Amino acid sequence: MDSVNTIKQDIQNQRMVNHSSRILLSQSALEQNLSFIRKKVGSEAIISSVVKANAYGHGIETFVPMAEECGIRHFAVASSHEASEVLDARTTDAAVTIMGILYDDDLHWVIEHEVEFFVFDMPRLKKALEVAQAVDKKALIHLEVETGGNRTGLPEEKLDEALQFLKKHVEHLRFKGFCTHFAGIETLANQFRIARQQQKFDELYNRVEEFGHLPELRHSACSAAALAFPDTVMDMVRVGTAQYGMWPSPDIYNMHLKQTNKLKDSSMKQLLTWKTDVMHIKQIKKDEFIGYGTSYQAPKDMITAVVPIGYSNGFAKALSNLGYVLIKGKKAPIVGLINMNVFMVDITDIAGVQVGDVVVLIGQQGEEKITIRSFSEFTKFINNEFVSRLPTAIPRETVS
Repeated sequence: MDSVNTIKQDIQNQRMVNHSSRILLSQSALEQNLSFIRKKVGSEAIISSVVKANAYGHGIETFVPMAEECGIRHFAVASSHEASEVLDARTTDAAVTIMGILYDDDLHWVIEHEVEFFVFDMPRLKKALEVAQAVDKKALIHLEVETGGNRTGLPEEKLDEALQFLKKHVEHLRFKGFCTHFAGIETLANQFRIARQQQKFDELYNRVEEFGHLPELRHSACSAAALAFPDTVMDMVRVGTAQYGMWPSPDIYNMHLKQTNKLKDSSMKQLLTWKTDVMHIKQIKKDEFIGYGTSYQAPKDMITAVVPIGYSNGFAKALSNLGYVLIKGKKAPIVGLINMNVFMVDITDIAGVQVGDVVVLIGQQGEEKITIRSFSEFTKFINNEFVSRLPTAIPRETVS
């Protein structure tokens, strides 16, 4: 009876049920990364922390206060929904800019809450004025111009009209920024195209200067540009990938090494560690198949551990029979197909593994390490693609 009462008390005391995994974010790693970026871009440029896609999978709710602790006072997102998440998470008066989709229905909320936003066509600019007049507050406009990316951007032939409109309605439209977006600056093969974009941006800004109604900020640099192309660093840099401790590409890393005359550099640290626990242990006889299908047949008697993570949790199926995890500081190879919620690993040569032992999916355990980049190499996902797929339901926690 006492054991029943104990269980009942444990249930009452438990704040929440457990998820199948957890993500830990390192505050010291973020501080190191932002310090490195600051040295790269200089003391004057504003660092806008890009936290779209749930802070690249790191979690807006957890990451934003961490960045504020490091002195960040500007965040960039892709939608008004993400902007609302940043406002809920922030602990300071940090600014928020929406770079992507903004529905007309949301404009009232956006302007009322002094959220900045990109404008890349005249209809949005005119609607912004209409709503700003209705709420009697200024809309905070970043005019994004087309320079050759052919994604979003105000066409060159509409620039004069937009500038005249901004100047005419200064009581309700604040010209916060003039910007563009580079189309693949992280790849050296694209540099001829990027050079055209830089030239076009300079030409368009010269027209802004001639017109005489200037923005408060000019910005074009993403992580790759900020780290390797100093000419792109203006009043603000929009840093996503690098702040999370990932080099935008091998090309950018190699350019940095060449610029600094180094053979290797560990200036940036991965923030994210992803862990789960051994769910079950199985004794496997030689020639038996493991998991679904016939993709893996035991070449000998084996011991496997069942891991309670699958492709529904963002663990790519492409890692089947290729990837590995860390258990007791050793590599445990994945055997068989990764399922929706579980996969199996070979622990035959890892002594003493028990149900409940910690499994590291990304991060370090003992002397071994699994990096986000290693996932990318196995799956052919880029770093950003892999981490941004991590479900929001996985709990995130800040660690030192």
